[in-house]
Amino acid sequence: MPSGFQPVPQGGSIDFSVNDRDVWTRVRAALKADAGDHSYEAWLAPLALIGCDGETLRLAAPSAFAADWVTSNYADLLRRHWSQHQPSLRRVAVQQGQAMVATPSATKAAAPAAAQSLPVDARYSFDNFIVGKSNELAYNAALAMAEPGAPGFNPLFLHGTTGLGKTHLMHAIGNSYLAHHPSARVAYLSAEKFMVEFMAAMRAKDTISFKQRLRSVDLLMIDDVQFIAGKESTQEEFFHTMNEIIGAGKRLVITADRSPQNLEGIQERILSRMAWGLVADINPADYELRLNILHAKVATLGNRCAVPDDVIEFLARKITANVRELEGALNRVTAFALLVNKPVSLEFTRETLADLLRAHEKKLTIDEIQRKVADYYGLKVADLLCERRAREVARPRQIAMYLAKKMTPRSLPEIGRRFGKRDHTTVMHAVKRVEQLRADDREIDSDVATLTRLLDG
Repeated sequence: MPSGFQPVPQGGSIDFSVNDRDVWTRVRAALKADAGDHSYEAWLAPLALIGCDGETLRLAAPSAFAADWVTSNYADLLRRHWSQHQPSLRRVAVQQGQAMVATPSATKAAAPAAAQSLPVDARYSFDNFIVGKSNELAYNAALAMAEPGAPGFNPLFLHGTTGLGKTHLMHAIGNSYLAHHPSARVAYLSAEKFMVEFMAAMRAKDTISFKQRLRSVDLLMIDDVQFIAGKESTQEEFFHTMNEIIGAGKRLVITADRSPQNLEGIQERILSRMAWGLVADINPADYELRLNILHAKVATLGNRCAVPDDVIEFLARKITANVRELEGALNRVTAFALLVNKPVSLEFTRETLADLLRAHEKKLTIDEIQRKVADYYGLKVADLLCERRAREVARPRQIAMYLAKKMTPRSLPEIGRRFGKRDHTTVMHAVKRVEQLRADDREIDSDVATLTRLLDG
């Protein structure tokens, strides 16, 4: 899991069993799900496991302030999750600690002035990052930053709006770098966590330890640097940390929601330093990339839940804001389908994601529906508005009314008026008739499904 520093008690060492470490890994995952990303990163991710003697779980926090806050706000949550694995647990003790050196195989503390090399989140790798035109540059730059040997640029600055994969790439860099250099020291933390830790060190009059912890790492990764905007003392420390890391030939990766030149409230010298290396943007995923991401995600489900191609295509067209929301929509649909034991279908997906789809809904008009239906059946829009009762006109007219009712918020009388009908019962009859035909006539059902997809796009 992502974290900043993993502290241990001052003058002490981490001493816990392999089983405790496994439990702690599972508990951290549960904490992140319960507390949310923001609270988890700020307060729970930096906690270090000291050990558990059966009744008492002992944890270390990077400062006295953090220890008090976690005790007051998260002790019950920690106890609840740990007791699911060890029912004898009665209490949680959180104390202030110092940072440590850790390697993938280490269980004891080393030099107290070094920073934590784990855990970067093992779920994120270059192998499971789906590459497209919108993120290709950032992906290749991240690969280069993780490779052995001196990088051709330093720092690497990744920018893009939320949910596009910046954090995924940072953890992929960390995991790949550690695979090449198992004894390396890697630190990942948000800029907000950097600020919280620095302010706590200032209050404790112990900024030297803070500086040593970060500046001794081999790879430093700072996420969401825009959050230090306007924080002058934090920016001062951040600037000197950057200089120390780069000057020592160590690697620095920074992310933000905007490019350096568009960041406001950040000192010019910091912006200049961040732009000194390679600046790579991550743009919103296009339709093809969204489709590939969903197919890859569905592949991980195996036989647990089948997701038809029309549902994947529908989600790729409708959920365009960011990758995180796209994957979240798929997770929501499949989880609900498994919960209620129903197959995933287009209709089921629409119902499950109704609130989300409304937020993304483009304002589909009755005019657009009429044009699309007329084009599909080789008619003119005027044909749908006239009184002709011939089947080749009447059926498309009914389908157009049905789609207007299902895909717009317009009332039955308003739909009737738009089709030249004074009585809304004509629309009611059309909707019922098309629903019956969809159940009995495969061709009609296919036509309506195709038109729905065309209008959704």
